[in-house]
Amino acid sequence: MNKLNSKITELLHEQLSNWELARTNFEGLKTVRTKSFDFGDFEVKVQFNPARIVSSGAKVDAKTIAERKCFLCTENRPAEQNSVDADDYLVLVNPFPIFPEHFTIPRKEHVDQQIKLYFSDMLELAEALDDYLIFYNGPRCGASAPDHMHFQAGTKDFLPLVNDYKRLKDTHAQLLVESENFQLFNFNGYLRTVYCIESTDVESAKDAFEKLYTYFTSPSAPLLEERGEIEVGGEVEPMLNIVCTFKDGKWFTFVLPRKTFRPWQYSAEGEQQLLVSPATVEMCGIFITPIEAHFEKITKEDVESILEQASLA
Repeated sequence: MNKLNSKITELLHEQLSNWELARTNFEGLKTVRTKSFDFGDFEVKVQFNPARIVSSGAKVDAKTIAERKCFLCTENRPAEQNSVDADDYLVLVNPFPIFPEHFTIPRKEHVDQQIKLYFSDMLELAEALDDYLIFYNGPRCGASAPDHMHFQAGTKDFLPLVNDYKRLKDTHAQLLVESENFQLFNFNGYLRTVYCIESTDVESAKDAFEKLYTYFTSPSAPLLEERGEIEVGGEVEPMLNIVCTFKDGKWFTFVLPRKTFRPWQYSAEGEQQLLVSPATVEMCGIFITPIEAHFEKITKEDVESILEQASLA
């Protein structure tokens, strides 16, 4: 897969010129409100982004998915939405952005959202799009299209986790496994469970990831509250959010295991409700609140509670 950085930058500029929905929502990012909560060595940011109600409020139950047309399939996408070819994938501008540059990368054929078969694709996309980060939301971990395999790409230095890891690695990372071509770390003291695979080749990164994947699907793995809801090819996919970046010949892959889909606050009534649906962005340190009143009232304690519920200890 050749480098795609310049092609998708051109695509973004073209879409912002010719697609009103994308232009309006990207312009809206300029007025997005943010605040931060300090947790000592790191911060968690909260963003008020009303356009994200489409994703945060998405129904992803089997009945709803079966009854709607897939918005990632070519024949169902808006006429204005163009793409860049990336071998088995297409790169699209995400019209409901969080990042200053935000793309969705669906597989060309309509297959279920699943990572085990396509993890090496994620690594190849990270190398081809090395000006960006690539991320994956599991079927019950924030993916609003769990019926269509896709990744997303965003501005490389936007997610706090990636920068925090580089800054805090010496004091917060524990080496678990090491070989000639990869290292597997556990990133500790971070309110959520994070593993990082550093690798200089695809096969080593894939091997390390498959070991983690096997652990989280083994009988000895910690019990998941919603385990068994997502079956892919006869096996249960563990609940995972994943981020991958490529720099100077090395892949950095962050794996965040999950235990719940949405916190109790999501469906609470009245003053207790917070419409926060944790996906990769939230797990990496930016909470998206599409309702202004929820942005105003969310507290540091709420952030801790939601991450404790979402993250597998």
